[in-house]
Amino acid sequence: MAPRGPAYGGVVSPLRSLLLSRSTVDRDGERRTDPELLAALWADQATRVLRVRPDGSAPVRARALGSALELVPPHQVARALPEDAPVVYLGREDDGTAHVAVEVPDDQEVADAAGWPVRSGDEEWAGLRSVAADLDDRDAGLLVAAVGVLNWHRVHPHCPRCGSRTRVTTSGWTRTCAVDGSEHYPRTDPAVIMAVVDGDDRLLLAHNALWPEGRFSALAGFVEPGEPLEAAVRREVLEEVGVVVGEVRYEGSQPWPFPASLMLGFTARAVSTVVRVDDVEISDARWFTRAQLAEAVTSGEVLLPPSTSIALRLVEEWYGEELPARPSW
Repeated sequence: MAPRGPAYGGVVSPLRSLLLSRSTVDRDGERRTDPELLAALWADQATRVLRVRPDGSAPVRARALGSALELVPPHQVARALPEDAPVVYLGREDDGTAHVAVEVPDDQEVADAAGWPVRSGDEEWAGLRSVAADLDDRDAGLLVAAVGVLNWHRVHPHCPRCGSRTRVTTSGWTRTCAVDGSEHYPRTDPAVIMAVVDGDDRLLLAHNALWPEGRFSALAGFVEPGEPLEAAVRREVLEEVGVVVGEVRYEGSQPWPFPASLMLGFTARAVSTVVRVDDVEISDARWFTRAQLAEAVTSGEVLLPPSTSIALRLVEEWYGEELPARPSW
């Protein structure tokens, strides 16, 4: 198993390789309030532009060496800042390189005649879930941020107070109502996800009623208003599988912009072991020893979450190393 300690991008967590928690770009929040910043960056030929379709896909290509991927910035061309799509300032690298993101139509080509040329011909559109493991820290962080904030712009175009149309402000990180002047911020929904372990050091995994047969994962659920995280862990486990939880230990966090979650990972110690699934969200839940889980995963009886999820990292933290087989969802 890889050593415990700092994860990618300087994020300290007991969990290793949280693929969507990586980042090397300074978000440069102090400059966002400059009303002329986006126009200036858009006109700067050195600015890197990340295009994202409404489905969350972005253009990627293979790097010159190896199988790793990189995001594809288009060559900058002379054009005005788009008025029909939000542009977001993602931040600046140590060398001063600035990054912005813009949403483009579903049918946007990687390269076309409308001002989106690229450097070569081996690019393709791909979603964050499928390519996160192959992107480096910088590109992974950029794409996670871009997918999350652009989705918020797309689904929250109106003021929640008066219903009027809002305009993009603070370099893409707020929307301001044109009528009452209220300012609104990107939504992030906290959700707890937990590796529930009993006194015999067995792990509890559950099958969601909507999932294909054999898919199991850690229990998870959204935090309710006014609820501490530890209480959310205990409530969700009790509601979904009828197990009482005592000690709760925080392990790490990972953004999950599908569409707007922040996954907060925990290990939870069960003080009861009788499982009673709710038959609404959860249709099956089982306790596993390490040997039982390894055998079930190897045989294909159990399909664990993909490497992009914090759920797999929680499972492997309990297991002690990478599992022998990791089929992808």
